Amino acid sequence: MIATTVTHKTRSYDYPMPAFDPVAAMQMSGLEYLQALTSGRIGAEPSIGPTVGMHIPHELGEGRAVVDATPSDFVLNPMGGVHGGFAATVLDSALGLAIHTILQAGEGFSTAELKVNYTRAMGPTAGRMRATGTLIHRGRQMATAEARLVGVEDGKLYAHATTTCFIFSLHKG
Repeated sequence: MIATTVTHKTRSYDYPMPAFDPVAAMQMSGLEYLQALTSGRIGAEPSIGPTVGMHIPHELGEGRAVVDATPSDFVLNPMGGVHGGFAATVLDSALGLAIHTILQAGEGFSTAELKVNYTRAMGPTAGRMRATGTLIHRGRQMATAEARLVGVEDGKLYAHATTTCFIFSLHKG
């Protein structure tokens, strides 16, 4: 048996309490809502961002979203690599944001399916990752999008994903 020394670290951090603004969601398009959210005019940054080292989107356009994230030692798997859930979370965010940008006022969405393909291992020193989500198709009740996760410094593709989302009315009844 190999003896190893286990080092423990403590992690504490501040994060904003997300605040969904239903009035704004009913009156603004998805893109307008996200622009207001990222500029601080409404709500707060979703708490998932600081939890996994993801930054607010630095690019939003109709059917497109770009999100950066940097893996840290608190997202490692038992073999010392970055856990696949990190890439899945960042890709899911870029995909969801891309779909959110094409919603009309009074519409919401929910993920129906997420498919992630990993193309290479991500080590703890991989550095900043960039996920770019792009809308593929929007129908009346469903939308699909694709995203790529690329290392900012090395330009390598680490993972890519697709999603299908339900689109629904936020109006009751």
